[in-house]
Amino acid sequence: MASPHARISQQALAVVDVVFRVPCIFIIDAIFNSYYDPGSGWAGTTGKVLLRFLGILVSSVVLVLSQRALFRFYMLFLAVLLGVVAVLINYYATSHIDFYSAYYKAALGFRLLPRNGPTLWLGMAVVQLMFGIGYVVLLNIQSVFAAFVVLDIMIPIWGLIIELPVDVRQLVAITSGLVLAVNTAVYLALKLKWFYYSCRYVFLLVRHMYRIYGVQLLVEDTWKRIRFPDVLRVFWLTRMTAQAVILVYVVKVVRNESGEQTYLTWDVFWDLLSNLIISGCDSTLTVLGMSAVISSIAHYLGLSILAFIGSTEEEDKRLGFVAPVLFFILALQTGLSGLDPDERLVRLSRNMCLLLTAILHFIHGMTDPVLMSLSASHVSSVRRHCPVLLVSLCLFVLPIVLSYALWHHYALNTWLFAVTAFCVELCLKVIVSLTVYTLFMVDGYYNVLWEKLDDYVYYVRSTGNVIEFIFGVIMFGNGAYTMMFESGSKIRACMMCLHAYFNIYLQAKNGWKTFINRRTAVKKINSLPEVKGSQLRDIEDVCAICYQEFATSARLTPCHHYFHALCLRKWLYIQDTCPMCHQKVYIEEEAQDSAPFSNNNGYVAPDENAGELAEAAGADAAAAAGEPELENELLEDNDSIEYDEDEWGTQNGGTPLEEDYINDDTDSSGE
Repeated sequence: MASPHARISQQALAVVDVVFRVPCIFIIDAIFNSYYDPGSGWAGTTGKVLLRFLGILVSSVVLVLSQRALFRFYMLFLAVLLGVVAVLINYYATSHIDFYSAYYKAALGFRLLPRNGPTLWLGMAVVQLMFGIGYVVLLNIQSVFAAFVVLDIMIPIWGLIIELPVDVRQLVAITSGLVLAVNTAVYLALKLKWFYYSCRYVFLLVRHMYRIYGVQLLVEDTWKRIRFPDVLRVFWLTRMTAQAVILVYVVKVVRNESGEQTYLTWDVFWDLLSNLIISGCDSTLTVLGMSAVISSIAHYLGLSILAFIGSTEEEDKRLGFVAPVLFFILALQTGLSGLDPDERLVRLSRNMCLLLTAILHFIHGMTDPVLMSLSASHVSSVRRHCPVLLVSLCLFVLPIVLSYALWHHYALNTWLFAVTAFCVELCLKVIVSLTVYTLFMVDGYYNVLWEKLDDYVYYVRSTGNVIEFIFGVIMFGNGAYTMMFESGSKIRACMMCLHAYFNIYLQAKNGWKTFINRRTAVKKINSLPEVKGSQLRDIEDVCAICYQEFATSARLTPCHHYFHALCLRKWLYIQDTCPMCHQKVYIEEEAQDSAPFSNNNGYVAPDENAGELAEAAGADAAAAAGEPELENELLEDNDSIEYDEDEWGTQNGGTPLEEDYINDDTDSSGE
């Protein structure tokens, strides 16, 4: 385990790494948002295009550099920057000696520094000495040559001390700057070999990862390595903060000049906030930055809800990924960054309403398993039930409040219809979940096997799924109308195709398979002989699936094992074999009323037709022995049995049973 100091240093390096990558995003965003004048001639146009291309290329390369290479690049950049600043200071100090006194006199009202003399020379000498030492240290120049570089930077200051003529001082400053520039150029030229091998190494590494793992893993690795979400988040927040400071300063200056109140009123604050929001999504990069901020908010919101309801499912922690993806898709679908400012604000508010409903749907998906777990396991602690029920109540009330507010302020249109449909669908899903929860709680309260519970749960969930399917079809029609008559786009068309496939076609297919599987299982159960009365009392054993005694009846399989009808029906959703011996549950068209049966320990109940039954049992055993091999082998753990689709097969008009429709507690409806 790493020590606290090691963790702090790692976190500090991560922060510096993110900070160093943010300027690349600013440069790329500035290039994309810069004004492009096509009327400057072909030569000027070509130069501008090349300059923009080189700026984007260099910024992109720096953005994806490794941490070590990134730090090295910034060391070189800072060294060059210090050298340039040192040369400029030397030139302006030797050419415009009155610059400092004029500046401070205008700014502060008095002369802080003398026109010349020891104070000015000493201050400039200290500044240039610091710049020279910084330049030498960053470039890692050797000691003898480092002294020469520092001496070269300090020579123009000596010209001031000995009061050389202005022309001579300018010549000395220019010569000093040229020497420093040549030194920098030579040093960078010597580093070209290192730069070439570094680029070649990165290229070979990327090509190797592409060939071995593919494009997807390569992109994911780069995304995580450069901490791109954090970079986008810092970029967006920094941009918004800078714009907010500038806007507030401009508003205060204007209000002071006009003689109005200096403090911000609510109207002015709302105007400032609107302008910030509008400028916060005026390009693709800013939309990505806003998505990163939404991702952070949604992530912590999801973690808070999971902690509140007591869920530990890892799959429920994806809210921080789902929310920004939905927001970015909505932004691309509606062309958010290319709209006019006023229209952009309206469209952004509408997208946020749609995103809110989607987040509420996802939260319902987080709470529904917890509700089912608490009710099916018969947890008696009220403290465990209250948080989940409170969240479910909020999920029912919030869509109603949102729909009421929107209908109160807006007229009916396709967007309002979509939001309302999502809200109504969410309310119905909450009602279905609470209804199933109530059924399980009632079953646990009476502590008696409720034979019809499985059917009631199936009916409730099936009704909810049918309503959800109808809403999906309605939303597809609403989207088609929007695309044809309001704002059609390729992205919207692609999203409609995905919606039609996942939310309509697959849902209908899965629902129909679930219905067929259930009907097949019920048909098989009804074809098995039922044991009741005195025969059931002679068997002193329990159901091998639920380990509960047989209260009213039992179903007997052809392999002479018996189970509860409800338990066996759930098992037949998984596979068409006996849970005990894994033989096929063959369904006879004419089931005999008095079939032999044995308990799970091998006990056979006496019967007056024992001879006929023994003969029938011998025939069945001979037929089973004649098979070359059993189609399903006995595994050690029944819960870990996996069957291929060919092994499951069809039986008596049934369809292949899929594992997706298994529910240990209830009859699954495909959810």
